[in-house]
Amino acid sequence: MNSKVRIPVLLALLLLTVSLAPVAPASAAADPPVVKLSKSQAGTGGSITVTGSGWRPHALLMILICGQSAPSTGVTGGTDSCANSDGRAVTADAEGRFSRRLPVAEPPVPCPCVVHVATAQGAKAEADAVLQVAGHAVEPLPADAAGGRLAVLADARLDGSSGLLTWFGAPPARTLVLTVGNVGGAAVKNPVFQVGTSHGVFAPEWQEQQWRGTIRPGGKARIELPVELPGGAHGDYTVSLKYGGKVMAEHPWDVGRPWGVTLFWILVLLVVPAAVFRAGMAVVDRVRPRSPRRRGPRPPEPAPRLPGLKSAPDRAPASSATLPWFTPDSGPDAAGGHSARHDDSSTSPADPTRKGSG
Repeated sequence: MNSKVRIPVLLALLLLTVSLAPVAPASAAADPPVVKLSKSQAGTGGSITVTGSGWRPHALLMILICGQSAPSTGVTGGTDSCANSDGRAVTADAEGRFSRRLPVAEPPVPCPCVVHVATAQGAKAEADAVLQVAGHAVEPLPADAAGGRLAVLADARLDGSSGLLTWFGAPPARTLVLTVGNVGGAAVKNPVFQVGTSHGVFAPEWQEQQWRGTIRPGGKARIELPVELPGGAHGDYTVSLKYGGKVMAEHPWDVGRPWGVTLFWILVLLVVPAAVFRAGMAVVDRVRPRSPRRRGPRPPEPAPRLPGLKSAPDRAPASSATLPWFTPDSGPDAAGGHSARHDDSSTSPADPTRKGSG
C-alpha cells in the first residue's frame, strides 16, 4: 500500500477507536463526600473551620464533635457520644461545598475524636475527619464483642398500614425491614438491635430487640423488627436502627392524625349540652306552679261604650224569640192594651184566684 494512502487510513481508524471508547458514568467519577479541618488539634473554648465537598447540592448537614470514633469505624456510639449541644448546621451550595466555623467542645466520652458531618434529611451520607481535643481523655476503641461487623446492604423501609382502630387512636404499628451483611471475620449469632423512634427534634427512645439467627462472614440476612408508637401519636416521626453503638439506618414515618377521636369529641360537645338542656327543661316544667283551672263557660265580655251616648237596651235572648208568649202582638190590639191571648189566659179556669172566688 502506498504510504500516502496508509496514513489517512490509520488516522481514520484512530478516530473511530477513540469515538467508540466507553465513557465512565458521572456517578462513578463523582468523589465521595470529603471533610477537611483547618486544624487537626484544638482545645476546649477554641474553634476550627470545617470545609467539605462532594455533598448533595443544597443538602442540610449537621456538624458534631464525637468521641470513641475513627474515620475507619465511624461514630461507634451514635450521636450519644457526640457534643450535640455545641453542634452546628450548614447547607451545601449548588456545587455540594460548604464552610462552617465550629466551636471546640469535649464530647461526653473519651477520644479518639472526629468531626462528624452527616446529612440531616434525604439520602443518608456522612464523612469524618480526625480531631485531637487537647486536654480530653483518650482511651482505646472498644473491641467488637460480637466478633463480626454488620453493615446495611439495602435501604430500610417500613411495611404495614393503619387500620380502622388506628383512626380512633389505637397505637400505630409498622415493621422495619432491611438487609444487612456481615463484613467482619467472625459469625454474628442472635444480634441484639436497638430500635428508636423520635418525634421532631427530640432524641429517640431506644428499645432492644433481638433477631434470632446467625449471619456468617460474608453472608447477608433480611432483618424484620416491629415498631410501635404510643396511642394517638401523629406527625413526623423517625425510626432509627442501632447496632454495636452505631446508628445503621434511619427512615421517616409520617403518621396521620386520628380523626376518629376528633369526631368523637365533636359529637360529645354537641350531644351532651343538648341532653343537659332537655333534662333541665323537664325539671323546670315539673317544678313550676300550676294555674287553677276555670270551670264553666267564660262569661261574655261587655260591649264597649262610647262616652255621651246612651246604651242601647239589651236585646232579648235568641231563644225567647222562638217562644210565642214572649212575642209582642201585632195589629190594633197592640196599641189598646193587652192582647186577646193575654185576656184568655187571665180568665183561664186554671187561674187559682178565680177558682177560689167561685
